[in-house]
Amino acid sequence: MSTMFSTTRRAAVALLAAGTCLAAQAQGALEEITYLMPAPPSLPAFAPWQIAAAKGFYAQEGLRLKFVLARGGVDVAKQVGAGNALMGGAIGDTPLIVRANGVPVKAVAVLGGGSLMLLATHADSPIKTVKDLKGQTITVLAYTDTTYYALLGSMKKVDLNKNDANIQAAGPAGVWQLFASKKAQAMAGTADWIASAEEAGAKVNIISPAELFQSMAQAIIASDEAIRTRPETVQKVVRATLRGLKFMMDDPKGSIDAFIQAVPEYKGKEALLERAFSLQRQYVYAGQKTLGEMDRARLDAVQKFYVEEGVVPKSTPLDDLYTNRFVTGR
Repeated sequence: MSTMFSTTRRAAVALLAAGTCLAAQAQGALEEITYLMPAPPSLPAFAPWQIAAAKGFYAQEGLRLKFVLARGGVDVAKQVGAGNALMGGAIGDTPLIVRANGVPVKAVAVLGGGSLMLLATHADSPIKTVKDLKGQTITVLAYTDTTYYALLGSMKKVDLNKNDANIQAAGPAGVWQLFASKKAQAMAGTADWIASAEEAGAKVNIISPAELFQSMAQAIIASDEAIRTRPETVQKVVRATLRGLKFMMDDPKGSIDAFIQAVPEYKGKEALLERAFSLQRQYVYAGQKTLGEMDRARLDAVQKFYVEEGVVPKSTPLDDLYTNRFVTGR
């Protein structure tokens, strides 16, 4: 009996060792992809990506994404277009802004039917509409971030330009901290920055998205070269990220747990995450018939507005700005 137990135990240890070896080999076999982010990857705005990583969706595709910080969405596009990274994150508007200047990138997925940029004011402020922004201080992430252009587009709708307000590029922390401390009267930012401002004590009013320039949600962008030479890898990144987005939309509690697993610094900040994710689901991620699909008509309208207002010098053929093949298969 003792000999049998010893033999069984040795076999179990051998199987465990073999399994550990195979797991290590599998982990080592993951293809590392540099993926540029327009703001710190740890921000809740990037929950679909972090959740996809935590849930193993990238690993199941044979990938390990290395998130690297860039200086806003436009910078992401320029770096991806130059071949310094395979893919990156921006918003759906970004390719039309940079492509007109010769940067060869396309949106390969759009994460939601709303706009990433939300415009927040103080609840006790007289600023209730975009037109009320005249003469006010507004914070943005950076002058190279696409949310800045979305703010300019919103102002243009009511005959205001960038010189009609004091627009400050405050960085990923200052953008909401200056607003929360009332050193700025408005903030053009993301849902998680609104949640952070509220956590710091700000009482916030969100201007109706119907009043704003209809820019788009976050997008995954890739260079023409990557789409042509590495379509399988692009497909894997898109598929895994959209799985992360769907998980976030379908499982509110699970998405918080997964995000904290990926970004442990948010342990104890569950209430902030719950608020940020709720805003994202309401304003950004909802409204797509097919998750990830670019709305061609909306893109066309956005581009026409940018051209008419001189934000970009000329129109670009829509087919050069996006592809839905990695989302719909066509």
